[in-house]
Amino acid sequence: MTLRHLRIFTDVYRARSVTAAASALHLTQPAVTRAVQELEEHYGVRLFERIRRRMSPTDSGQRLYARAMHVLDAFDRMEEELSDRDEQGLVRVGATVTLGGTLLPALVQQFARENPRIDVRVTVANGDAVAAGLAENRLDIGLLEGGVTSDELHSEVIGSDRLCLVLPASHPLAARDRVTLRELARLPLLVRERGSTARTLLEQTLEAEGLTLDPIWESASTEAILQAVARGLGAAVLPEQVAAASIRDGSVCTRRVSGAPLERRRLLVWHRDKYLTQAMRRFIELCRRTACQSSSDSARPRHWR
Repeated sequence: MTLRHLRIFTDVYRARSVTAAASALHLTQPAVTRAVQELEEHYGVRLFERIRRRMSPTDSGQRLYARAMHVLDAFDRMEEELSDRDEQGLVRVGATVTLGGTLLPALVQQFARENPRIDVRVTVANGDAVAAGLAENRLDIGLLEGGVTSDELHSEVIGSDRLCLVLPASHPLAARDRVTLRELARLPLLVRERGSTARTLLEQTLEAEGLTLDPIWESASTEAILQAVARGLGAAVLPEQVAAASIRDGSVCTRRVSGAPLERRRLLVWHRDKYLTQAMRRFIELCRRTACQSSSDSARPRHWR
């Protein structure tokens, strides 16, 4: 089994077609078919089901693809580094919507100042999408909240944040300092889409108390939710930092939820098999450094409006 076998296999996997993979690789179809068959014989497994001329990966094929992508990436990165091209390298960073709109811009700006010849490409998505990008080697480093469920991903805590109830400034509950979880559950709630860490935490917190989440509005856009809350269409559970601008202009207010800390860990994540280039290591160290600098700030009491 060679790197050539893996490159052919990954192209067939992505194209789901021997013909398309052969065209992309400038190889004959028999050569591509033979390489896949040699892999199957080497491992003693079936990698694809061949149904109506379409290649459908088996469970073994899916597992091999996940590993092969990291093996090939490590080899390519090694060649770049040994050829002294890493100083002009690339770091692909994924972040959740909250961290992509708060923490990440300053991190990327600082990294660019310190490493002007290294490009950073950013993907902002929900937590599930970022974790999938790391697992499939479409991302190098991730910034997530909550936790990771895959044993293939390494994570370390770099901070925390707390969710709060966001209400229209004129809402009757705005006269209270705190709101109970049962009162929250009865409100018309506007929430993020499935897969977001904020929604997952809210669902788990309600479920632990025997309550269910029945939102009237679901959106991938935090700004859309804030605008809807400001117009009196409902309430939301969001990080206070995300609602800061709307709080300052007086269109919404935040309240703590009694008995529900709704606290999330901020995580720095990458795949355990990832070959970390010098550029990636520098970005990781910047994240750690920033976390240390902000730890004293996060320990200060929060001011709820």
